[in-house]
Amino acid sequence: MSTETADRARGNEPRFRDTLRGLPRRVWIISLGNLILQAGSFLPVFIVLYVTQHGHSAGAAGLVLGASGLGRVLGNVIGGHLTDTIGRRWAILLSVVATSGLTASVPFLGPLPTIIAVVGLIGLVSQIYRPAMAAVLIDSVSSAQQRLAAFGVLRFAQNIGSTLGGVLGGVLASISYAGLFLVEAGALLLFGVIVAVLLRDAPQPRSGSGAARTGAEPAVGYRQVLADRVLVRFLLMTVFSMFAYIQTAVGLPLHIDDVGLSARDFGLLMGLNGLLVVLLELPITSVISRYRPEHVLAFANLLTCGGLALSGFTAGMALLAATVVVWTFGEMAYSSVVQAHLASLTPPGMVGRYQGLYGAAYALGTGAGPVIGAAVYAIGPWVLWTVVGVLGVVCAQLSLGLRGPDAVAGEPVPEPGGAPPGATA
Repeated sequence: MSTETADRARGNEPRFRDTLRGLPRRVWIISLGNLILQAGSFLPVFIVLYVTQHGHSAGAAGLVLGASGLGRVLGNVIGGHLTDTIGRRWAILLSVVATSGLTASVPFLGPLPTIIAVVGLIGLVSQIYRPAMAAVLIDSVSSAQQRLAAFGVLRFAQNIGSTLGGVLGGVLASISYAGLFLVEAGALLLFGVIVAVLLRDAPQPRSGSGAARTGAEPAVGYRQVLADRVLVRFLLMTVFSMFAYIQTAVGLPLHIDDVGLSARDFGLLMGLNGLLVVLLELPITSVISRYRPEHVLAFANLLTCGGLALSGFTAGMALLAATVVVWTFGEMAYSSVVQAHLASLTPPGMVGRYQGLYGAAYALGTGAGPVIGAAVYAIGPWVLWTVVGVLGVVCAQLSLGLRGPDAVAGEPVPEPGGAPPGATA
């Protein structure tokens, strides 16, 4: 029995606060870099306004978004492969340098087809760093609680950066779109410098950490990875849950308008969501660290989808605010545990590919959600909210099957390192 397992069995697992303080330096470096990156990430938010204000139609803007979404799906898959082959650091550097150069070129692009092609390429290369960044965290820690804490810190930094980025982006866009995209290019390069200078030393391989393959191990491709039935279950859960969650940006504002509330009211509701996430996600991560991750995911999906479904049948700011609190708690619980738990299900040498496929599923769900959600809402708002509620039950059921090969009641989820659960030979 490992030291971690024995400690958990005796109830001697370190407090979450102590685990946070003891996180390796690399976790804080990556999290700081991600904060800077998110604070300077403007193109996904402002590209539609940029395209339409430069004389193109809303349909053209939709094509640009479609190209970006397709690129994001492919970028995560490619990034997962590169993370496991050329290494985490080089995958990150390749991603941020290429994205920086392409983003800086956007204000100087002319014809619409060129804009579509470049923005699609930005969508692709901008996602390559994500599996690599997750792999750096996974390589740097040695226990399930440390993984949970590491991803909690990363998420906290991301939330702070996104909040700052929304304000900064609005100010820059009012001055100059060229300046907006050039500042983003600079933020990307700054992140690259942080990685190049501070992540020179690769972490020592830890037992069960899923470190990069050694030359003695056979080459593994996505075909073999997708033979893991638990992973496929995980990916389906991700696509469905992200499809439901993205209705906060599609179905919810449409509902707000239908019940006679204003854009300002919608902004206040989303502000409540953001405030709760910034203030409470890390404390919630501390609480849920005591419970089995597959149970947390199931409960989180029920809260998120159930809260959103209730929003669609609710009128009045007070009741809508109450539903926002419900689905925000689901969002926080889900986000706190999802990538850390995937790491516990990942065999050695496949961290990048597993995290890359997770990113692709996330991008697929959030990309298809607005298109399908708006179409279903046009058929009937109650249809969309019923679908969202049903997806919560489906995702909860899928989540309950996301258990490690040796996970039984009363025992902790094992560290990665054994055969992939549900995998075929």
